[in-house]
Amino acid sequence: MTEPVHHMLAARVLLPAEHFLDSVYTSAELIVGMKKNFGVTLVTPVLMNSSPQARADAGFDRTAFTIDWDKRQATCPRGDTSTWWSPAPQRGTKAIVIKFDKETCRPCPVRDQCTRSKTGGRTLSLQPRELQEVLDHARLQQSDEQWRAKYGTRAGIEGTIHQAVAVTGTGRARYLGLQKSHLEHVLSTVALNLIRLDAWWNGHPLDRTRVSHLARLDLSLTA
Repeated sequence: MTEPVHHMLAARVLLPAEHFLDSVYTSAELIVGMKKNFGVTLVTPVLMNSSPQARADAGFDRTAFTIDWDKRQATCPRGDTSTWWSPAPQRGTKAIVIKFDKETCRPCPVRDQCTRSKTGGRTLSLQPRELQEVLDHARLQQSDEQWRAKYGTRAGIEGTIHQAVAVTGTGRARYLGLQKSHLEHVLSTVALNLIRLDAWWNGHPLDRTRVSHLARLDLSLTA
């Protein structure tokens, strides 16, 4: 969805320096590709580490291991090194599987914090170097308060999209043909601008907080 849009903007010399995306569109490949092909930095949350250790916020997740890409080797938190490094496509995407020898992991005193395997050693799964480093950097960034405040800009974008769909019905074209549909979009944009200007001049907030049916029921029972 993003690449055709960027091609159109590039043709008009209108490419932004940054593009704020919803997390549903995000991948390391997209972040790298947009930067390489268009010079656009994607500001978007990425999926966090989904390993059992990361989900539980306990034990040694992938970030506890030091990766030496040149030597094709990983070092665990206790200083032991991996014995296996091999490309292994997973679900149609490129990946690298790293394994530690079971004889090294079996007597380890912190084994239960590292792997759930009863007999084997620890296994790590990485994306190719460029993608993995971009992903690690993005995950580190999005934990920073300054980054979160910056990404908060998208809250207004989501509000605008919702208002456009709910008020002007832009989710479905009323007319056939690109020219008529384009005119409809222009008129919808003008209408939204007028609605927002009227709300601003008269001090009427647009961001009314939605209250769920359950919450309304709870409030009525309390009253």
